[in-house]
Amino acid sequence: MAQPTGAALRTLAIEYKGIQEEPVEGFRVRLVNDDNLCEWEVAIFGPPDTLYQGGYFKAHVKFPPDYPYSPPTVRFLTKVWHPNVYENGDLCISILHPPVDDPQSGELPCERWNPTQTVRTILLSVISLLNEPNTFSPANVDASVMYRRWRDSKGKDKEYEKIIRKQVASSRLEAEKDGVIVPMTREDYCVKTKAPAGNALGSGVTAIVQLHG
Repeated sequence: MAQPTGAALRTLAIEYKGIQEEPVEGFRVRLVNDDNLCEWEVAIFGPPDTLYQGGYFKAHVKFPPDYPYSPPTVRFLTKVWHPNVYENGDLCISILHPPVDDPQSGELPCERWNPTQTVRTILLSVISLLNEPNTFSPANVDASVMYRRWRDSKGKDKEYEKIIRKQVASSRLEAEKDGVIVPMTREDYCVKTKAPAGNALGSGVTAIVQLHG
């Protein structure tokens, strides 16, 4: 596996430090291993006033060796029934697609990845996608059909909602195991959540960045 460039490590170190100092509301971000800047664990809290309220969804974000010129990948570890999440947990979202011209995709080049994007913009896009799935090119066709029925019936068709509620309840058990208090109100949700102190930018990572400097 190719080693990350020094530029990639420096960029990731800056982004990680920035998110620790100024977290994105509704998320908790930390490194999977303190000596590896290229793999992050993200905990996503379900936004209030949505089907996902009270949910605790964990995902891994993996960065390529030439980041930010190529996009990272996002894979949910927690089961998420969603039109834009594959069965294996991979997230399908335009912002993470390579910047190639593919007329068949239905996506504009400006909707795809470009080096000005950051982890912060990715996280905000994920929250937006949870609330408003893209059903035009779904990763999970069955979930997309159920979502459209739920949306078009204005909530009268409960099949989609029941699955989400069940997954939210299951995710809360995982939060209890992790010792995480899931925000339930809008006020609590808007409190910016920092990673535990032990997952700050560790000396091992600092040494890696310096080595590639």
